[in-house]
Amino acid sequence: MIGLVLAAGAGRRLRPYTDTLPKALVPVVAPDTADSRTVLDLTLANFAEVGLTDAAIVVGYRKEAVYERRADLERRYGVKLTLVENDKAEEWNNAYSLWCARDIISEGVILANGDTVHPASVEKTLLASRAPGRHIILALDTVKKLADEEMKVITDAAGAVRRITKLMPPQDATGEYIGVTLIEPEAAADLADALRVTYERDPQLYYEDGYQELADRGITLSTAPIGEVSWVEIDNHDDLARGREIACHY
Repeated sequence: MIGLVLAAGAGRRLRPYTDTLPKALVPVVAPDTADSRTVLDLTLANFAEVGLTDAAIVVGYRKEAVYERRADLERRYGVKLTLVENDKAEEWNNAYSLWCARDIISEGVILANGDTVHPASVEKTLLASRAPGRHIILALDTVKKLADEEMKVITDAAGAVRRITKLMPPQDATGEYIGVTLIEPEAAADLADALRVTYERDPQLYYEDGYQELADRGITLSTAPIGEVSWVEIDNHDDLARGREIACHY
């Protein structure tokens, strides 16, 4: 199993940082210092903590910044990095971005969004949740009070995904998908096909819409509650301030 980070997005709400950097390389810990760490740094550190020695990064917007940091990231976190290029990163949404990594997914991955600050306990929870028949496991926050923007999930009695979308009343949701998933090799072909169908239907759809496509086909997507964990998806400067507040405690 290897780590996989989606880091192709522009993150325009984080300008001026993202005038020259992809969102995953916006400084989170110790900004403006030699020891500055980004979401990508934090995620690769999590991968290393749970024993992953290989990782892939899907790059697109300002990809040259990731290429420039590649050797340093490999040295710092003891991982071998493969960069996968998304040629439509500034035009299409991330269903296509994840599809670009379909060959990587066939090896089995822990997928992490490139804008999610979270502790390694999330990866540990996912790995501890592996079991026969659980080929896709989503990290789910069932504690947080939800609002309209969150990627909300409804599960059945067994904890399998029935619905995943931002477009549901918060009170209907079981919890929020935090942007981290364990995907076993057995699920790779079905997921790749669902992602292809999804972005061909509408290039602006999310990979979570591909997850919904799988659920609609009767394929089980399991969930793993992460407990009371501090994490944040960094979309804007308020989120970045929150990320800087919590990341220093990891």
